[in-house]
Amino acid sequence: MAIPPFLLELRSLVGNRPLWLSAVCAVVVDDRERVLLARRVDDGRWASVGGILDPGEQPADGVVRECLEETGVVVVPELLASTTVTRPVTYPNGDVTQYLVLTFRCRAVGGEARVNDDESLEVGWFALDELPPMLDFEHERLRHALECSGPAVFTWAGEERP
Repeated sequence: MAIPPFLLELRSLVGNRPLWLSAVCAVVVDDRERVLLARRVDDGRWASVGGILDPGEQPADGVVRECLEETGVVVVPELLASTTVTRPVTYPNGDVTQYLVLTFRCRAVGGEARVNDDESLEVGWFALDELPPMLDFEHERLRHALECSGPAVFTWAGEERP
């Protein structure tokens, strides 16, 4: 996975110290109510599509961009479903990052699901009762996006709200 130039510049200044970054996650649903997942190159796990936002990028624009770049699928964001924070992530090179993740439910409106960049090993549509193995937080994001009708889910005082 290529590191964006702005992140390389930040890392040249802060080294491996923790960075707080904004990210988006797309729970993409098709007309058959299947969800779009990608098997990641970095760890081989199935996950929702997403990535970090570019500086100044609107989150909805970022989620549309990430879906097209990674999967070839054109989406329309329908709902901001949840706002969550990851645990700190330490990468093999020692970089530490923590993410504010904005999860959107998106509707597929065009394109064809395929591996479209170097971040995925596979891309596919899955019925909810036939999901591949995923980490718990991925299931949580799916649940938030598929069950939310508004307002967005968030954690306050240690409890999931609303």
